[in-house]
Amino acid sequence: MHTSNKPNEAPSPASPALLDQRVPGQSVVTELLVALEKQPQGSTLGRFFGSDPLSPDSRRWYQGALGEIEVGELLARLGPDWTVLHAVPVGSGESDIDHVVIGTPGIFTINTKHHAGKAVWVAGRTLMVSGQKQGHIRNSIHEASRAGKLLSAAVGFNVPVAAVIALVGTKNLRVKEAPIGVTVLTAPQLLRWLGKRPPVLTEAAVAHIAAAAKQPGTWHRAPREAGSPAELQDGFRQVQKGVQAARRRKRTWGFAGMAAMAAATWAAIAALPAILETVLQMMAP
Repeated sequence: MHTSNKPNEAPSPASPALLDQRVPGQSVVTELLVALEKQPQGSTLGRFFGSDPLSPDSRRWYQGALGEIEVGELLARLGPDWTVLHAVPVGSGESDIDHVVIGTPGIFTINTKHHAGKAVWVAGRTLMVSGQKQGHIRNSIHEASRAGKLLSAAVGFNVPVAAVIALVGTKNLRVKEAPIGVTVLTAPQLLRWLGKRPPVLTEAAVAHIAAAAKQPGTWHRAPREAGSPAELQDGFRQVQKGVQAARRRKRTWGFAGMAAMAAATWAAIAALPAILETVLQMMAP
C-alpha cells in the first residue's frame, strides 16, 4: 500500500452518506432547530405559566416535521420489497422531496401536508384548506416530473414517477372531482392505497432504480454531508417534550383559574342569604 507523505496534500472530502440513511423530516427538523436558536428566549415567568416555546416561524417547521415523521412511520411498515427515502435533497438549493417510495408497483413522490383539524376540498387542479386555495397539487406534479427526469437520467431508461399528497391530521377530505395528475389521500389511507397498486416494474428494474435513487448525486448538483440523523432526532424529541410540557402547564393553570372562579362563585352564593338579611335590616324602619 502506498501512502503519500506530501505535507501539503489535503485529505479528500468524505462522500455524503447514501440517502437511505436519512430519517423522516430530516430537512425540516434541521430548519426547526436553526429557527429555535435564532428566536428570543421567553421569560422564566412565561415558561412557568406555559407560554408557547415556538415562534410563528419555528411552529411552521415543527408542524411540518410532525407530519413527515408520521408519514415516515407509516411507510416503515411497507416491508422489505419497498425502498423508502426521506427528505431527499434535490436541485441546487435547499429544496427536498418529503418521501420517495420505490417498488414493483412504481415510483412515487409523497408530499406530506400537515393541516391539523382543517377541512380539505379537492376538485381537478384545485385544493383548498379551510376555504383557502393552496398550491399543493401544482407543486406535487412538478416534484414528480422532476424526480422522473433525474432518475431516468441516472439509470438510462424512462422512469415514470407518480405524485401523491398525504394529508396529516385533517378534519375531513372531500373530493368533489378526481384531482388531475396527483393522488390526494389522508395519511391513514396511504398504506392500503400503495398495497393495492398492481406491479408495473420488474424486480431487476426496481433494484436498478433504487440503487441510483440512494445516491445523493442523482438528485442534487452539489450534495453535502448532512448532520447526524440520530442527533437531529434527539433534538426534535427535546423540542417536542418542551412543547408538550408547556401545553400541560397551560392547561393546569387554566383548570386552576376555573376552579378559583367556581369557588368564588359558590362562596358568593353561600353568602347571599346573609347579605340579603343585612340589607333588609338596614332598610327596615
